[in-house]
Amino acid sequence: MSTETLINSQNIADQLHSAAIHLLRKLRKEDEGSGLNASRLSALSVIVFGGPVTLGDLAAAEQVRPPTMTRIVNALEEKGLVLKKQNANDGRSTLLSATSAGKKLLMEGRARRVRALAKQIAALNHEQRSALQEAAEILKEVVRKI
Repeated sequence: MSTETLINSQNIADQLHSAAIHLLRKLRKEDEGSGLNASRLSALSVIVFGGPVTLGDLAAAEQVRPPTMTRIVNALEEKGLVLKKQNANDGRSTLLSATSAGKKLLMEGRARRVRALAKQIAALNHEQRSALQEAAEILKEVVRKI
């Protein structure tokens, strides 16, 4: 790989990183309607899309210590968003799964964020929307390889 290609790639990566952070921060405003804080929403998302999952695996995925995750999960369980069930394969651990209310809450939040983003994308011209669609496909492929 040439030095020019490496420098250009680093510049693109830096711009994408910055844009992704700003995008997520702005869209996070839409999460206020869920009634959950960011850590609870994030944990619920892992459970909905990756569950059933053990508490330890969830803590690892969220990069927090198990006691912290226990508090988060207990709060989600109190709200009726998560169910705890003994792991049939390992009686020492508990599996966490989302309730239908938990799935609904998460999907409603996703829909709010997508609507907010779609509104901004709709304001772009055709060429910009096409370029963004192509970039989104490329980005999905890049993310799969990380």
